[in-house]
Parts: sequence; structure tokens; C-alpha cells
Amino acid sequence: MLRFIFILNAFCVYFVSSMYVFNPGPKYPPTKGELWPKAQVQTKYDTYYNLVPSDLKFNVKGQDCQILQTAIERYKNVLKSLKDIADKHPKFEAASSSSDPKHLGTIKELQINLSFKTPCEEYPYMDMDEQYTLDVAAVSTLNSKSIWGILRGLESFAQLFYISDDYENIFINTTNIEDFPRHPYRGLLIDTGRHFLTMENILKTLDAMEMNKMNVLHWHIVDDQAFPYQSEKYPELSAKGAFDVTMIYTRNDVKKVIDYARDRGIRVIPEIDVPGHSRSWGQAFPDILTKCYKYNRMIGLGLMDPTNNATFNIIGELFKEVQDLFPDKYFHVGGDEVDLECWSSNPDVKEFMKKNNIPDTKHLLKYFMTQVMPLLKQNSIPVAWQDVFDNGVEISKDTIIEVWRSYKPDDMVKVLEAGYKLIHSSWWYLDQLKNGGDWVDYYTADPRKMVDDNKKGLKLENIVGGEACMWGEVVDDRNIMSRVWPRGSAVAERLWSPQLRSKYAPDEAYHRIEEHTCRMIRRGIPAQPASGPGVCFTG
Repeated sequence: MLRFIFILNAFCVYFVSSMYVFNPGPKYPPTKGELWPKAQVQTKYDTYYNLVPSDLKFNVKGQDCQILQTAIERYKNVLKSLKDIADKHPKFEAASSSSDPKHLGTIKELQINLSFKTPCEEYPYMDMDEQYTLDVAAVSTLNSKSIWGILRGLESFAQLFYISDDYENIFINTTNIEDFPRHPYRGLLIDTGRHFLTMENILKTLDAMEMNKMNVLHWHIVDDQAFPYQSEKYPELSAKGAFDVTMIYTRNDVKKVIDYARDRGIRVIPEIDVPGHSRSWGQAFPDILTKCYKYNRMIGLGLMDPTNNATFNIIGELFKEVQDLFPDKYFHVGGDEVDLECWSSNPDVKEFMKKNNIPDTKHLLKYFMTQVMPLLKQNSIPVAWQDVFDNGVEISKDTIIEVWRSYKPDDMVKVLEAGYKLIHSSWWYLDQLKNGGDWVDYYTADPRKMVDDNKKGLKLENIVGGEACMWGEVVDDRNIMSRVWPRGSAVAERLWSPQLRSKYAPDEAYHRIEEHTCRMIRRGIPAQPASGPGVCFTG
């Protein structure tokens, strides 16, 4: 008996102590030359080439255009900077790659074949072709039928390069890739109405989106707190509604963002949110906001006033101006979190409802949005938060509904059953923080899989994609980049790559995201650590 107790105690001591045994070094050692997001089909061999940036030629065989030439120069600089980082690292003794039979010499050329029949398109758009094939050899080839596919292939090509263990060389393995996105809409929302973001950080955000193959910047440009968009028609909106006269976006600023995004295959969709989230409009035009009452006393201005024709006149003129400036066909009209109690507290609004046979404020919202939708240009397609759908507003069938309220699939199912397309963002609110490594929560969320498991027979392709939302209440220039990346990278892979078969992130993803995080840091994106202790050498 004593012998049994002794053995049992020894086992317990070993078991408890083993719980605290860990290996030194990074928690998840990074991969070398692996893609993020993961390609649809990839074969990687153990043979490899080294890179001499000045020797690598980018040879355009098919169509050519300024977007392509700009991208080539951009990626030349990416590869040169990687070599510069390696050159700065102290060297140590290691086996020479030249004596390795798997080393096939220096990579000489990338031939870029944009279909002769397909010239470069001017701007990216919904359902654009982003498919490409990439074959890495001494003379590598990149093929696509569109400039947007070429851009995605160039990003993959750059990601395949990695620094050798001895920091002497940059290597790339022989690789064959056939790749395309699973969803056509892969977005990131930024919020410049709660905190002003400098142009530098907006452009840097687009750089990071390109690295993650995201293709829509949803610009929530104004909100209750500030109106930073400088309107030509109504300059007083920003003059009085911005946080400061220095914190505005001019037309030239907006054009710079749009052009910068276009060169990276990214659409920019503006959001002008009505009738809520609009108090900043009242700094210039107080009469278009509703007076809110409590105990028969006015307590302030709230959402937009549906009884005032000037409200719709100003919205219409502003919509037209913004649509003329932004080339994308889609326009986000908002429609979320409408304070119906403010309307019901206002005697003038109640009188208006009585005269127009509007039974309640929910129907008043229907009335308001029914007046707003026709204010869009005829060829525009609206995007709206799900509140518009939930409140029964009559909207055209081409409207895209953004579902955000519930983690469960029920809301998506209702939208799909009604015949609408949708964008999913419920699972991907980046402002909701957990402990380190919460990218996994975003990574394992798959809206199409959630709906498919819940109810059969729905058109899953009508879930056109989703977006990570970086709301700006506690995010500004100082922390937005580290809050978004690499957490947003998890959303990017879920929207691009094949469906995740398990409810858990695979082990290899933990290692790939470590490499990708360091890759972003090396290219100027101050991403936070992905999962735990580690190191990223940046030169």
C-alpha cells in the first residue's frame, strides 16, 4: 500500500510539474515563406532559389497599364527591403546553400501575363475577377485575366520569399498556386467620426489590406461626434461640425485615398449614416435635427427631423456630391440605431404622424428611409445596416444588407429568405477586445457555414462576404493599426480561403500568422503580437 501511495505521489508530482514545462524561444515558431491568406490550391516543393533583387526582372508579356507598372515598382521595393533587413543582421557560420543539391540557383525573372483580350480596368468593383495562377521557377510566371488578379498574385509572390536561417540569403521555394477568393466582398470598416484618423494611417491601412487581400474599405466617415468630410455644397458642415479645422478630409484627400486604394485593388465605399448618428450635422443645420423631450422639457437635439423638407434637401444634395466623388457603384446609407423615443417625445413629430396616418415611430422610420432611398443616383446600389430590413422598410431587392446585431444565424436566414444579399459583420467587431490571441475567435467564424448548418436550401452565395469593423470610440491614430492587425488578418483569411472544416483553428495557422505578423511589421504596419511570446527582427 505504501509503495502504491509513493508511486501515485511521484506521478502527481511529475504531472503537475510537466504542466509548467515549456521550450525556450517563440511560443509559435513562425513559418517561412507561407501565404496569408491561404491559397485555394498550392503545391510547394523542397527545391528553392535565392534572390538577388537587382537580378530579378519583372517582364510584362500581356496587357500593360499604370496600375501594373506602379505595382511592379512597389513589389520591387518590398523585395529589396527584405534583402536589406537580412544584410543588416549579424552573420554567423552556416552551411553554404550553393552546395545543397536542392538549391537551384538564383531566381531570374517573373513573367506577368495579363490576358491580351483584357485591358486593365480603371477601378475595382463588386464581383471583379481576382483569380490568378503563379508558378515559381528560375523563370516564374504569373497569369490572370484581370489586373486585380495580377495584384493578388504579386502579393503572393512577395510573401513566398523568406530570410534564410543564417541571414545570408533570401530564398523562395519552387511553388505552384491556383488561387481565387471564396467571397467577392472582403471589407474593413474604419470610423473617422469618433476619432480623426490622419491620411498617413488611412493609406497605411490600405497597405495592410493589400497584404491581406482585402478589397473593400468601408469608410464610416461622419457620426454624431464629428463631421470631418469637407463638402463643397455645404462647407459649414465640417467648418462647424469637425473636431477642429485641421481635422477634415478635403476632396483632394478623398481622391488620394480612392486612387491609392485603386492601385491596390481596393474599393472605397462611403457611408453617410441617416437618420441616426447625425448630431454633428446640427452644428451647422440645427433645424434638420429633432428636438428630444423628457417630462415635457427639451433635453437636446437627436436624430434627423422627418417633418422638415430641408432635411431631405440637404441629404439629397450631400448624397449626390459624395456619389460624384466616390466612383464605386455602392453607397452605404446607414440606418442603424435609430432613437425612436426621441421622435415619439416630440409634439411636432407626433402631429406630423397624425396628419400623415403614420401609426407609430417604426412606420415613421419606414417613411424616412423611403424618402431617402430615391435620393441616391439612379445607377447606385444602396448598402444598409440590418435595422432598415428589420424595421420593414421597403427597399429594392438589389440592396445589400449588413448583418451586425446577432452572433446567431437567424438574422442572416431572414435576410436570405427575403431574397436579399448580405454582408456579415456580427462576429468581426474588432473594438471588442479579449486577451491576447483573440484573432482565433474571428478566424473560426464562417457565416456561410453557420447558415448552412442551420437551414438548408438557402442561396449561400448571397452571403457575398463580410467585413471587420474597427469602430472608433477608443481607437485613434496611436493605436488603430495595432488593434486591427493581425486580428483583421483572421477575417481576411476566412473570407478568401477554403472553408474551415473544423471549429478550431489548425495548428499551422498559429505559425503562419506569426510569420505574417512579422511580415507586416517589416513592411511598415505596426501589428501587435499575434498569440504570445516571440521575436520579429526588422533590421
